[in-house]
This record gives sequence, C-alpha cells and structure tokens, in this order.
Amino acid sequence: TCEFLVPAGDPDGFFFLEMNARLQVEHPVTELVYGLDLVEAQLRVAAGEPLWFGPGELAADGHAVEARVCAEDGERGFLPGGGRIVAYREPSGPGIRVDSGVGPGDEVTPHYDSLLAKVVAHGPTRAAALDRLDRALAQLVILGPPVNTPFLRRLLAEPDVRAGALDTGLAERLPAAAPDPGSDETAVAAAALARSLQVGGGEDPWERLVGWRIDGRAPLRRRLARDGRGAQPVEVLVGDGYVQVGDGPRRAAAVELDGDRLAVTLGGERRVWAHARDGAVTRVGIDGRAWAFHEEVVALGRDLHAGGAALEAPMPGSVLAVRVADGDSVRAGDVLVVLESMKMELEVVAPAAGTVEGLAVAPGDRVSGGQPLVGVR
Repeated sequence: TCEFLVPAGDPDGFFFLEMNARLQVEHPVTELVYGLDLVEAQLRVAAGEPLWFGPGELAADGHAVEARVCAEDGERGFLPGGGRIVAYREPSGPGIRVDSGVGPGDEVTPHYDSLLAKVVAHGPTRAAALDRLDRALAQLVILGPPVNTPFLRRLLAEPDVRAGALDTGLAERLPAAAPDPGSDETAVAAAALARSLQVGGGEDPWERLVGWRIDGRAPLRRRLARDGRGAQPVEVLVGDGYVQVGDGPRRAAAVELDGDRLAVTLGGERRVWAHARDGAVTRVGIDGRAWAFHEEVVALGRDLHAGGAALEAPMPGSVLAVRVADGDSVRAGDVLVVLESMKMELEVVAPAAGTVEGLAVAPGDRVSGGQPLVGVR
C-alpha cells in the first residue's frame, strides 16, 4: 500500500508519504469493490499457490466507504477515552460490513490504539454508499467509553465530503457541533423513565436510590448530572403516565425495557433507545449519540482548593511527567503535568498565575478521567 499527499489546489502535484508491505486498515474498501478476500490471497501466496486472477481480470463494482469508530470524544478535541463497554450492537443490512474487536463487557484501556471497529458501506454509487454508511452509524450502539460516531455522522453530512472534495484541513474547518438542548432533555427523560422501572418490584428504593423520593403513588424526583463534565444537575419528575424535565412542560410518557432496548413514548412519539445500567450511572443512546447520567452528583476535585482552580485529568491514561512541586509559583500557561493515552500526549497547564497546592500524582501513575491532579490558587 502506497500513500501520497496531494496539495489542495494542485491536483497535478503530489508527494510520496509511505509504503507498507502489509494490509492497511482500509483494505475492506478494496475487498467490497472488487469482491476479493485479500487475507485469503495473502495466505494462498504464502503457501506457494498462484493467484486465481490475472492482470485486467478484476473489475470495480460500485463504491465503498469506511468509517473508523474510535474511543475518542469528538466534542472535546478528540481526546481518547476508556472504560468498560456496557452495551454493544452492530448495524446490519445490504452493503454493510463491520470489522470489530470488541464486545459487551470489554474494557477499553489506554494501552492500545483507540480504534474499536470499522463500519464499511458498499453501494452502486458514492452517494448510495455514503447514505448507507450514515444509517449504519446511526444504528451502531456503543455505551461506555466515548466514541467519535457523532463526529463521523456530522462529517458525512458535509457537502465537501459528499462531493469528494477532501483535504487534510477539512476536519479543522468544520464548525463546532451545535448544542442540542432538545435532544439532551429527551435523553434525561429517557434515563429517568428507565430508572423508574428499575426501582419497582417491591424493593426498598431508599436503599438503592439516594435522592429519589417515593411516597406511595407520589412522583419520583431526581437530580441528574451529565457524565461528570460539570453540567448543572436537573430535577426530573416521573409521574403516573408523564415525565417533566426541569421547568419544562409535563409530557405524556410510557416506557418499556427489553434487555438493552428502551422503548420510550413521549407526546405520542415512540422511539427505541439503547440503555445500560453501569454502576451508579444510567447510560442511554440513540442515532449514534450517547449520554451518561449520574444519580449522585459528585464534582470530583472542584472544591479541592477554595478560591483556586483544581485541575482534573481530561482523559484516562498515564502520567508521563510532573513539572512542578507543591509551593511552586506558576504563570498562566505553564505546563504542570503531562499525560499520555492511546498514542496521544496532553499537557495540563495552569489556567492562571498562582501557587501550586495539592499535587496528587507522580510520574508513572495511572489516572482516570476526571481524577484530580493538582490545584493552583
């Protein structure tokens, strides 16, 4: 496999990048377009057998496009993330192929590349292949670690991608994902409705859900916080046949739970979500997006130093270097700690001038996402 770089605006000029004497990650595209099994071909050649086709005997059939699904957060600069996969379901259908190496219960660690699966779509035209790929990514369910599926779907909707006008600066030119309060509110409702089912069955809810209030047939109230990212908690009211999120309207609601499938009907519209209970976290997902809601609101490290800033690990990984010690004076932008995860290095810098206090890590330490690292006041 030979790789080249072609400068934007100069299609006649190109530069050699590298050559690999092995199959590349993109080999399913070739296999789908030409109807070949390249791994089989390699093994047969290695065994001394001749190839069963000659020059000019292969013909391309349609188009294929591959998306790499990685344990990365596209909304936070593609920071790699880890954790246990608590729900996993692959798409299927005509022209869809998935090559994966993970499944439910697997732990995604920072020790390896962030690639989890490859979703490949084949169609008679490029537009058909792109449409099939988008539908497949919407059907893909991965709950647990962050994944880049929402970014991939946003990329597929870009006119330049649809037209094949691609260059290495495309991702940087894309506007940031617009917030979708409506989807977030619906996700909160789905999570709360799922929990309202799980506290039934005669169990004592006070033992299981600190913060829920259940008085006979009285509604359930709960303050949910979004996945430890500092989002403000919201109060949810789940009543007999309705749900209310924050100060929003009460909406007629019904819910059914079957394994990892959560059927939620809100205001007469029924949609099927992915769902998983992950310790103290309720996870839901739909259309390639995922949300995680904590039952107990805990802001890790945010009160570590009154009047100062407590810096947390933005991703799980290893501490490569610690550049400061308690009592050191630092300026805004000074590097305090260097982390490494999934082939990526990240510098944690001082947000403002101050004095280092509460240094909590040393080189070689393993840290989880959100874990306090150091304070500056």
